[in-house]
Amino acid sequence: MTCYPPLAVFLSTLPLRQFLKNMKQKDVNNSGNKHENDINTAVDINSDADVPGTGHLNEPVQTENETEKLKKEIAEWKDKYVRQIAEFDNFRKRNAKERLELMQTAGKEVIKDLLDVLDDCDRAQKQMETSDDLKTIKEGVLLVFNKLRNVLTAKGLKAMETVKTEFNPDLHEAITEIPAPAEEFKDKVVDEVTKGYYLNDKIIRHAKVVVGK
Repeated sequence: MTCYPPLAVFLSTLPLRQFLKNMKQKDVNNSGNKHENDINTAVDINSDADVPGTGHLNEPVQTENETEKLKKEIAEWKDKYVRQIAEFDNFRKRNAKERLELMQTAGKEVIKDLLDVLDDCDRAQKQMETSDDLKTIKEGVLLVFNKLRNVLTAKGLKAMETVKTEFNPDLHEAITEIPAPAEEFKDKVVDEVTKGYYLNDKIIRHAKVVVGK
């Protein structure tokens, strides 16, 4: 076996020792850098909210603010809805009351004007009871009738003309049919049983008529 001098062995192992030393120093540097990064990471996690990279810490606060805002908006809309319901209910009650009052007093003006006719009727009745003058009684009654017609006409009442007109189911109600007394009465109104009336050009009663066939 070959024996090397101690100096030769030392010199031969010098590069290896240097290599090992360099590797050890590199490990120490890497360990230090890792430790520093861990410290920086810990600082970032617990840093102030204004430091970049930690914006997620504000998310719970933002969500809470948005929730409160939505709750406030919901409360406002609910208040508006309740107010509108109350206003509509008041309007409905007021409208129903006004309609009832209108129905109860709708004929007030007509009745008031007819009171004069009623007074004339009372006077005519007394005259018939105390007088035998038929001509005077007849004239008094006719005056009452004319006054009644004039009052109703002033209120918009108009009599319907039916005799010798074409039968119209929209205006007339046929009571019966008879043979036409003349060709000109065929499919026309021959006689009027009950007069029809308009009120302000709107039919309020159909005429009951006899139609010729």
